Amino acid sequence: MADLKLHVDTSTDAERAAVASVIAPDDHAVIHESERSVRGGTARRRDRRHLLLPGLHALQATAGWISPGGLNHLCDALQVPPAEGFGVASFYELFRTTDPGHEQSVHHVCMDTACHIAGAEDLAQRLEAQGEKVHRGPCLGQCEKAPARFVQGRDEPDHVPADRPDELVALPQRAADPDVQLRLLRNVGVVDPTSLASYRDHGGYLALQRGIDIGPQAVIDEIRGAGLSGRGGAAFPTAIKWQGVADERGRPKHVIANADESEPGTFKDRIVMENDPFCVIEGLTLAGLATGAENGWIYIRGEYPLATLRLANAIEQCRTAGLLGDDVLGSGLRFDIELRRGAGAYICGEETALMESIAGFRGEPRNKPPFPSTHGLFGEPTAVNNPETLANALFIVEHGADTYRLAGTEASPGTRLFCLSGHVAVPGIYEVPMGTTLGEVVELAGGATGATAAILMGGAAGSFIGPDQMDMPLTQEDTRERGTTLGSGVITLFDDTVGFTSLVLRIARFFEGESCGQCVPCRVGVVRQREVLVEMSERGGTLTDDRNALIDDMARAMGDASICGLGHTASGAVQSAIRLGLIGARS
Repeated sequence: MADLKLHVDTSTDAERAAVASVIAPDDHAVIHESERSVRGGTARRRDRRHLLLPGLHALQATAGWISPGGLNHLCDALQVPPAEGFGVASFYELFRTTDPGHEQSVHHVCMDTACHIAGAEDLAQRLEAQGEKVHRGPCLGQCEKAPARFVQGRDEPDHVPADRPDELVALPQRAADPDVQLRLLRNVGVVDPTSLASYRDHGGYLALQRGIDIGPQAVIDEIRGAGLSGRGGAAFPTAIKWQGVADERGRPKHVIANADESEPGTFKDRIVMENDPFCVIEGLTLAGLATGAENGWIYIRGEYPLATLRLANAIEQCRTAGLLGDDVLGSGLRFDIELRRGAGAYICGEETALMESIAGFRGEPRNKPPFPSTHGLFGEPTAVNNPETLANALFIVEHGADTYRLAGTEASPGTRLFCLSGHVAVPGIYEVPMGTTLGEVVELAGGATGATAAILMGGAAGSFIGPDQMDMPLTQEDTRERGTTLGSGVITLFDDTVGFTSLVLRIARFFEGESCGQCVPCRVGVVRQREVLVEMSERGGTLTDDRNALIDDMARAMGDASICGLGHTASGAVQSAIRLGLIGARS
């Protein structure tokens, strides 16, 4: 029994009902026999702590905040020490642990990159003038609609206001190779995203049926032959990840769709989930088949209410149709999916932090090794892929590795989704074969507006390049050779009217705010980096040699010693802006 230290605060009837709705037995709950503390390395009794995050969401939706009494009741029901429960609740951007009083809604206004140059501060001030409660925060994944906001309410569902009438994302055919048709976006705008029948009428579940027919190892072999690498940013070979989990025996296994895309400038997975949710369900089921996992999870951003609703509906329809459950497609295979909603934490895009979050802990990354393929969720073998990767896997299994390789290059095969935002005529997501040049993708988006001064590749964790790089082929190998990255597919253009000092300072503040603070190099480095940039701004934009050296020293320390990729990449945009002369004129 946990040593619970409850305060005198008591819960309301509404809060108790909200908690009961979450912890009631669920016939469709995934199976995990034991929970293992990876930090301590000790097995412990299987409990319900993994329901802590859904319980916190339920409390906030009911009361408008997470009250001490409501938190006490939830922690008592889950046998979680209240101090740990508060530690989890206070970790996330979207949870409120102080009474908002009469304020019914909070308007979260994105202040990052594309929104920064599109009048985000003006939007925030207009809303405040209208009497709204405004929270200036990180990227909301709506970069094509900048400036973006997300409304979190007590008496109304969380929602994204329709501030612009032209909300349909641009989906052109690729100009670089007209003979290659859309693959990943072929259903968007064609299939009814609320209808399983519509999805199947357009070829849905043919890939899974072929996967069942050829068997798990043949599926992995097709993925390996296609050369598919992850599309979330790290570009890790998908077949190696799946094979590692498939080779584990004797323990429950898990596959997770990482839909927590929080990199500033990234919104491709949101578009896929809102418009083609059954694709994500089928792709995750295919991953379960290939790895031998019976347990599927989708971890989605808390700021994506429409995508969450569409996925929840898709899961229920697939259960009813026998595409999830004890006998998937009549194959005798068991697989089911739980949907988990994040609460605003960039760090939870890192796979081990994501697993900690699902398990009911603070979303802090783990040291590796051990790796998730052997010690993942609940200490059990786990494969994590993002929705775009899963969509690629479906195409490969349905059409074969050779057909997949007809697009792209030898080292970077297939197609890729790119998120175009900033100073381009038609912001949106664009699917092109790997190897298409940067300039060709920009032209697909209607071309640059104004005189381009710089392009941010890969989001805040990426780097700035100059407009002279428009001839760069968009492949892993070519971007690496030119000292930049594809990352999660972000391409943000900035014209010569942009004040880069304030923009780069905003990027530094983003990393300072999103660092989990677990490891010293990152915890100290992101603060020192921001302090140097503030000092530079106060000096009229000039940067002394010793301050520049300090930025380089902090970047080296974070890159060498941080636990996760946040610290490794937190200085990339800052250092590249200095190298290009966008900021930091030498004094």
